[in-house]
Amino acid sequence: MRRAVLIISFIISAQVLPAQQTLEDINSTLKNLYLRLNTATEDTTRCQVNDSIDLYINSYVNSKSVFTKNLRDLRYLGQITSPDSLLKIVTWNLALENHKGFFYSYIIRRKSKEEPATIYRLSSPYNETPILSDTTYSQSEWYGALYYDTRPVRIKGNNCWIVLGINPADPLITRKIIDVISFNESDSIMFGKKIFLNERLRNRVVFQYESAGMMTLRFNSDTSIVFDHLVPVGATSDNRPLYGADYSYDSYTFTNGTWAFSKNFDARNKE
Repeated sequence: MRRAVLIISFIISAQVLPAQQTLEDINSTLKNLYLRLNTATEDTTRCQVNDSIDLYINSYVNSKSVFTKNLRDLRYLGQITSPDSLLKIVTWNLALENHKGFFYSYIIRRKSKEEPATIYRLSSPYNETPILSDTTYSQSEWYGALYYDTRPVRIKGNNCWIVLGINPADPLITRKIIDVISFNESDSIMFGKKIFLNERLRNRVVFQYESAGMMTLRFNSDTSIVFDHLVPVGATSDNRPLYGADYSYDSYTFTNGTWAFSKNFDARNKE
């Protein structure tokens, strides 16, 4: 009974405290919660702790300082802000032992630096189903990813953001994604636009490679994305192909509203 009371007390305090705490307090509490999450062995406990993490992150993204101050020294929390300071993305994932894990994200968007931000909360269970390159996804259809970089682009007069992300949900295959975030006339978030040209136009670029391997995918500039060229290295037990990097590089370059593919990019430092 005492253990049950302690758990209930912890959850209730997590629901009450975030709004009353400073950014430093929230930062410190999140550090402790992530430590508790990483040492928990039961899925039930991990889910309870993650609920508290979500509450504190929600408090942070709703604060006035979300675009000017990052939470610090949180290894398992991704935070990226676009160079135009109009979009911020906070992402993390919850791995579970006996159930599917989850991806979580808060996307914070403002139309100008003077206007209040709109906050979008996304979640998606781990899914081994391939991420489609020829469709758009809405907020409720989000495929789940940990985004680690972004750049703003103008497409047909509208503000959009190119994002780079990783999806490690499949134990055998890791996916990396080049996608585009935009907002429709009703301010609903959309993922994907037909602006990636490689033989034909696609809504996004999805790479799959062996989970034990590594793949580089990064912005070389605001208008250039560089990545490892992938080649077949085998197959999974269910005959899905496995790919790995061969130490050459390809790229996408933004020109006239389209990101066009090019082979054999010279990634050496020109100097």
